[in-house]
Amino acid sequence: MPSVGRGVREIRIQTGLEHRVFYVASFADGVYVLHAFEKRTSRTPKRDLDLARARYRGLRASRRG
Repeated sequence: MPSVGRGVREIRIQTGLEHRVFYVASFADGVYVLHAFEKRTSRTPKRDLDLARARYRGLRASRRG
């Protein structure tokens, strides 16, 4: 999911509803889940993308120092 950040991936889960999980697995110490949500439209809502971006920025900042 390059629109969220470098190395961010997306899992799509279909159970009659659409679920998405944004995560980062490019760090050696673990997999970081940035955001998980249920989609109700074909387009990912801006607030969900913004939240994942903010969490990604925060994760990178905390790893720097």
